[in-house]
Amino acid sequence: QVHLVESGGGLVQAGGSLSLSCAASGNIFSVDDMAWYRQAPGKQRELVAAITRGGGTNYADSVKGRFTISRDNAKNTVFLQMNSLEPEDTAVYYCNAEISYRDLDQIHTLYTWGQGTLVTVSS
Repeated sequence: QVHLVESGGGLVQAGGSLSLSCAASGNIFSVDDMAWYRQAPGKQRELVAAITRGGGTNYADSVKGRFTISRDNAKNTVFLQMNSLEPEDTAVYYCNAEISYRDLDQIHTLYTWGQGTLVTVSS
């Protein structure tokens, strides 16, 4: 099986910065699209940023110009650099990835979620 493990959450004051990382592990054949989502208390989970294997990116309007998504394909890791943080950015941040893995003689593909990491921005 495959797993995503996130790290880097924490408490920061408004205007500060945090960096998140998410590494895929397991019997990986390939990792394609990777993304960060977030879920604030009482709200639905929403897409924050996404990146293709080739480096194409997509951002939610609310984070454009403040957040940067990047990845290291050799390490199957995706990063989220968050600058100029606002209290509205407070949420649990989840990593998501399209991962193909080998099982006996077959290749399977699934979207996998990380466990989530809490980001709290104080005013």
